[in-house]
Amino acid sequence: CFRPWETYQADLSIDLKKHHTPTTFLDKLAYWTVKSLRFPTDVFFQKRYGCRAMMLETVAAVPGMVGGMLLHCKSLRRFEPSGGWIKALLEEAENERMHLMTFMEVSKPRWYERALVFTVQGVFFNAYFLAYLASPKLAHRIVGYLEEEAIHSYTEFLKELDKGTIENVKAPAIAIDYWRLPADSTLRDVVMVVRADEAHHRDVNHFASDIHYQGLELKDSPAPIGYH
Repeated sequence: CFRPWETYQADLSIDLKKHHTPTTFLDKLAYWTVKSLRFPTDVFFQKRYGCRAMMLETVAAVPGMVGGMLLHCKSLRRFEPSGGWIKALLEEAENERMHLMTFMEVSKPRWYERALVFTVQGVFFNAYFLAYLASPKLAHRIVGYLEEEAIHSYTEFLKELDKGTIENVKAPAIAIDYWRLPADSTLRDVVMVVRADEAHHRDVNHFASDIHYQGLELKDSPAPIGYH
């Protein structure tokens, strides 16, 4: 589902504890929206982190695609460049999709989980689309906080792997190819690089929201191309 030159070398030098403290009304709205979404997820999946990852990645790949699509249309309407942000957001969406392809190999979804994907993705896509039209700075801040929660989830995933609660199976071939991992890599190695990706998405989306808070447009600040 990707070509050799589209593989990705993960950068594990990340700050896992980095957090954007909500100060404005929109920040607090974004923060508590994400917190409220986490509760039903925790109740439904509990410690089934493989299934949780599979489900969350079907949603996590939506914001980059929606943002990239809207910026693409805006660039066409205004006859102006995007500052690289279209590519950056679509890179994010593709990276999240590869997370899903990987965890599909690890955790085979049940029929009701597949049905839940249709419902959740349908609602989230339209909600995020409208949110981005209304306030890009709110939309990007929501994603920033979503990624902070993703980092927490993958950290808990790693703890369960280390305790032996979840079997540390061999890494799927698709993950080894995409992240250029050693041939003997395990699921733990995969979770490590996925968590690093989520940290990068966190930083990019908080950065994008900050640009809007300064009264600027994304095109006014160069996008972090190649920085998932």
